[in-house]
Amino acid sequence: MKKPILTLLTLLGFSLVVLGQERPLNIIAIGAHPDDCDSKFGGTAALFAKMGHNVKFLSLTSGDAGHQSQGGGALANRRRAEAKEAGKRLGIAEYETLDNHDAELLPTLEVRHQVIRKIREWDADIVLGLRSNDYHPDHRNAGKLVQDAAYMVIVPNVCPDTPPLKKNPIFLYMQDRFKRPYPFVPDIVVAIDDVIEKKIDALDAHQSQMYEWGPWTNNRSQDQVPKGKKERREWLSKRVKRNPGQMSEDRKASLIKWYGAEKAAAIKYTEAFEIAEYGFQPSKEEVLQFFPMLKPAKSIKP
Repeated sequence: MKKPILTLLTLLGFSLVVLGQERPLNIIAIGAHPDDCDSKFGGTAALFAKMGHNVKFLSLTSGDAGHQSQGGGALANRRRAEAKEAGKRLGIAEYETLDNHDAELLPTLEVRHQVIRKIREWDADIVLGLRSNDYHPDHRNAGKLVQDAAYMVIVPNVCPDTPPLKKNPIFLYMQDRFKRPYPFVPDIVVAIDDVIEKKIDALDAHQSQMYEWGPWTNNRSQDQVPKGKKERREWLSKRVKRNPGQMSEDRKASLIKWYGAEKAAAIKYTEAFEIAEYGFQPSKEEVLQFFPMLKPAKSIKP
């Protein structure tokens, strides 16, 4: 469970008004596997954490099927350790991995209740999930589970052992490339140039995925991965940083909306989020409260 950090925020001269309260934001990103949130939200999570907000990553499965030569409890333990290290590198408050089996995730009532409880326990202001259209059934079902929890987190008679939230969070979809039934909409685009190395460091912590399983599933190209630790990190960095500054027109338009044309022109690396129809529907001004990195920092009064 997160710890209060208001003292730290005061020392830094930082305060944030959220719905009339001066306090840090509570953000929970929910993926299907350890490393899902890192790849889609790692940079923005590092920015939130750097600003003093409470960020949690939650993997709904243990990842115990995601490898070509390992599996079961041994792989689950390895991936849990990798996730913990990744969270440490990002500076986030918590990275939790549940014990549901990889490649077997279903949108059952039992797992929905797990999601509801985790969102409530984190007292979330922002909940990020996957869209329910994706190549991987676990990703699709993880997205559906978050959608199904969206309203229920405020209903007292659902999971009554965990107090309901007093307000509905803003629910966001993390970015993807899938087009059907409709393409991802980049409502919010965050520049992550300042933390791109942190994001790469976090991905580097997922050794089993970045350097073993991922290349193996990509045309058995694991032989192309360097052997040395430094060389691997450089190889991964080139993959993450490929095509800097190149983005779709709708993402570019959203970037200009939030940063202005001049600043947007210099931005190389971004992460994008779509505002779900479920949950709190923020105005532009409220988005700036939920994403304070989008607005210039206020001068600190003596």
